Amino acid sequence: MTEKLGILVGTDRHMDYVIHLTHAAYDKGKAIEIFFTGAGVKLTQRKDFEALVGRAKLSVCDVSFRALGLSGDVPGVGFKDFATQARNAEMINECDRYVVF
Repeated sequence: MTEKLGILVGTDRHMDYVIHLTHAAYDKGKAIEIFFTGAGVKLTQRKDFEALVGRAKLSVCDVSFRALGLSGDVPGVGFKDFATQARNAEMINECDRYVVF
């Protein structure tokens, strides 16, 4: 069974760390899930966000996204991936390791 890394991103800082950690875990064959919440949803608007697509299952807190006035498509994030904090709770339960930014 593949080990799973969960990453919670609640800040709009440290995108370079999120990308590097994701790439390193992916290169080692880990499954990765990332949940963006709070100010972290602002990172979905950055061009370098696309570096995560295809390397991790990406989810965005719908409430935070709308509260910050964001709208439109996010690369690698489908309609069902705009979720509630319940998705974050599921991720915590399913992951072998959990990192918070």
